[in-house]
Amino acid sequence: MSRPPPHTAAGYLGGRLLIASPLIGDPRFDRAVVFMCAHGEESAMGLIINRPMTGLDLRDLLSQLDVANAQDAPDHPVHDGGPVDRDRGFVLHTLDVTCGPATLPVGEGLGLTATREILDALASGAPPRRALMLLGYAGWDAGQLEDEIAANAWLVCDADEQLVFETGDDLKWAHALSTLGVTPEYLTGSSGHA
Repeated sequence: MSRPPPHTAAGYLGGRLLIASPLIGDPRFDRAVVFMCAHGEESAMGLIINRPMTGLDLRDLLSQLDVANAQDAPDHPVHDGGPVDRDRGFVLHTLDVTCGPATLPVGEGLGLTATREILDALASGAPPRRALMLLGYAGWDAGQLEDEIAANAWLVCDADEQLVFETGDDLKWAHALSTLGVTPEYLTGSSGHA
């Protein structure tokens, strides 16, 4: 299955963040923050960046995959990237380390790689400056994401490295909202009112 190319042209959301509103209506996305990797006329693809998986960290995963020097990898959680293709791994990372054409630029200074080479880099002495390991992704068919945004299921904000990589997973949703000048209390309290 090939990934759709990223689109950062006007009207597309590649490289931006989706913030789930209380109107999302899908518990899989409750308080989710999704980094949009690709968005075009035919489809959209993103990664939930604030859902650490219970009982699985990067060292464990790399060990299970027989990656050399797995014990030298950072002690970071593996994230649940979304409900689609949950056995497929992705690394969202800064572009100081790339894997040639296997690294897809997805935002300002960020790349997405899904090869063994990036896993080896994570356990090497020279990993990307910042990286998230994710299993699975969120996907939308043509027009589906636009319909959800029109129904106020998602808010959209710009992505920045600090929010994506450094903000605590339990704080990312509120922090992303704050970049729009919205407090979680206001958003939660105002849902369902005209």
